[in-house]
Amino acid sequence: MLVNPSGGQVLRLEGYGPGGGAVLLECVTVDAEGLRARARDAFRHHGGYLGAEGSVSYLFDRVGRLHFGPGPDGCGLAQAALEAGAEEVLGDGRRGWDVLTDPRELESVRAALGSAGLTAQEAGVIERAPLTVPLSGVAARRMRELLAALAEVDGVRNVYSNVEISGPFLADV
Repeated sequence: MLVNPSGGQVLRLEGYGPGGGAVLLECVTVDAEGLRARARDAFRHHGGYLGAEGSVSYLFDRVGRLHFGPGPDGCGLAQAALEAGAEEVLGDGRRGWDVLTDPRELESVRAALGSAGLTAQEAGVIERAPLTVPLSGVAARRMRELLAALAEVDGVRNVYSNVEISGPFLADV
């Protein structure tokens, strides 16, 4: 367990939600046991369970992420990003583009793209699941509700999951 400069503990909590989707939480708190209890309650209430350390973290990779809105040309952005050392460019242009990098290369790729006139709207290191679990129906709805409930738990900073929810199940997300 790490200590945040503000005095709180930095924790990672792991669990599974409805339909077998993995959930990884990054948290900062001064009350680790209280946060664990609130997260456990949210998991239980929405058909999931809080797991042990290491139960899902192996399903995620830390990656640098630069997010660009729908403005830039995808081919031009992809070419510039790959030349700058990015590993992958994802997106469809409607919701924007994500440039993924090795976390250690994030700032150099960001600077290179900035020099090319491409400014990211967001930049940071995230957890990404290379393999996803598709959900639909009740499991998709309950997982969406679980993820929203976990995001509201005091002390939870980031919520990551390996689920893929599409179509009408994305409504109200």
